[in-house]
Amino acid sequence: MQLIILDRDGVINFDSDQFIKNPEEWKPIPGSLEAIARLNQAGYRAVVATNQSGIGRGLFDMPMLNAIHDKMHKACALVGARIDAVFYCPHTADSHCLCRKPKTGMLEEIAARYNIGLAGVPSVGDSLRDLQSAATMGAQPYLVLTGKGFKTQAAGGLPEGTQVFASLSALAAELV
Repeated sequence: MQLIILDRDGVINFDSDQFIKNPEEWKPIPGSLEAIARLNQAGYRAVVATNQSGIGRGLFDMPMLNAIHDKMHKACALVGARIDAVFYCPHTADSHCLCRKPKTGMLEEIAARYNIGLAGVPSVGDSLRDLQSAATMGAQPYLVLTGKGFKTQAAGGLPEGTQVFASLSALAAELV
């Protein structure tokens, strides 16, 4: 089984400093859903690992997060794409949980769920914490320049071996 781990906001859909709080605010980045479809067709199972501190901040609740993800799954299906599972951390940064990236709890859960090691597994993000979490688990970190990606690249300090692509679409073209 081939697996690819995707951050959500800034990789699949446009990000917002005010958080994505409802389905109406969730808008796919052009080409991202088709990229997931290409990856699926090439044998990749796509899973999402996303920090969603808006829950912990009281900006939205679990039914709303589920509605956002329902929209994402339906949008994927319209172009022949499939996201197998969504893993999320609902905690704020000051909660010191083990699941919030750059910690590895979500990725450990993914490894356990699929009963695989993550060594070399592509893990795609637009922020340093996405890349750090992947690198700590031995996954292959990919930075996309959508979302916060340009800022992340400019700040430097990327984990060793991080590869940079303009978008998820450009990365999918390279992987398949």
